[in-house]
Order: sequence, then C-alpha cells, then structure tokens
Amino acid sequence: MSKKLAIIQSNYIPWKGYFDIIHDVDLFIFFDDVKYTHREWRNRNLIKKPNSTLWLTVPVGSDQDRLIYEVQISDESWANKHWKTLERFYAKAPYFKVYKEFFKSVYLDRKWKYLSELNQFLIRSISTEFLGIQTEFRDSREYNATGNKLDHLMDLIKKTGADIYISGPSARNYIDTQRFEDAGIKLIYKNYVGYPEYPQFYPPFVHEVTILDLLFHVGPDAPYYIWGWRESK
Repeated sequence: MSKKLAIIQSNYIPWKGYFDIIHDVDLFIFFDDVKYTHREWRNRNLIKKPNSTLWLTVPVGSDQDRLIYEVQISDESWANKHWKTLERFYAKAPYFKVYKEFFKSVYLDRKWKYLSELNQFLIRSISTEFLGIQTEFRDSREYNATGNKLDHLMDLIKKTGADIYISGPSARNYIDTQRFEDAGIKLIYKNYVGYPEYPQFYPPFVHEVTILDLLFHVGPDAPYYIWGWRESK
C-alpha cells in the first residue's frame, strides 16, 4: 500500500493550503530541524481588516543563526495583543464564539517559550479537533536525518518509508526531480488553484490569510472550502 508524505516547516496559524496538504497525506512531518528564515511564515500570518490585511507577528528576535526548533519567543506581551486583535476583527463573525474559548486559552492561559512548540500545537489542534483530519503527525528530529538541504530532505523521506511525496509548489526552486525518480519516490506538487470563496468580512476577498479567518466565518463547513469542493465536482 502506498504511503503519502509531506514535510513542511511549522508556520504560525497557517493558511488553508497548508491544511490541504496535511489532509492529502498519511504522514505529515514538521521540518523544524532546519535553518530559521526571517520574513516568511514561521512566526507571522495575515488576517483581514477593512480595506487591507494585517500581519500578526510573534516576536522572536533577530538572530540569523538558529534552527527553527531553537527559536525562542522574545516578548510575552505578543499573546495578549494577538488575542485582542482577533477579537477586534472577528468577534462578530458567525462562528467566532464556537472557537473562542480554545484560542483564548492558547493566547492567555499558556506560556510559550519556543515558536516551534506554539506552531505545532496550533496546527495539530486545528487539524484534528476542528477539521477532522486523521493524518499522523511527527517531528523531523525523531528521524535523525543527516546531510544539508536536499540531501537532508531525501534522507528524511527515505527513513519514513514513504513512496509518494507531496510538496508545496514553491519547492520547485530547489527540488531535483531526478533524485526522487532514482529513489523510486513519486513527487507531486500541490495545486492551490480553485479554492472557492466564502463569506468573508471586508471585501475584496483574500485567500492568503490565516486558517482562523475561514474557521471564524464558516465553522464546521471549513473542510469543504479546503478540500471538500474538489470531491463535490
């Protein structure tokens, strides 16, 4: 039987496409033993506000020489600010109250020292508790993969025993397809095209926002707007 795998760095409250890939695979690995990169999605994401979008950013300092799992959150005040911002812009959303206590607890009742710990907890919880995803989650550190860059990734893939690898489209910039063919691993690039719009505050509609935007607006119908629409064609 085929085993589908995806390996992605943990991101802060990712957009729906991230969860689409998780739903596609049997095993999802958080790739957090690689270099932390600034000004990407590891510690920030977007929400909607009138006429534009707004970044929610977790403060992690400016150290350029860290692996993702080593990144520490540098200022405790961020959590209260993020929660107050979510309340401000989504309190009137149809399903905000359904998820309010969970996210309020995440932001106000818990202390997060490491970014990876925060990200992984949120992604796992949203996937299993709110989207009904049954994918297995693991952390890349469990496999002790060796090598740099693509060698590291290939060693990790081989150690899982997967024969199908699903990748985000941006990885085309560094992935060598021949390496996958030689290893007998089928490589599939995820296609994010075609997501249906949903009732969203503050037009025009924006797809590239945190999954929280989708949850707060459509609640239990969220899976339809991520992958269910394909199955209904």
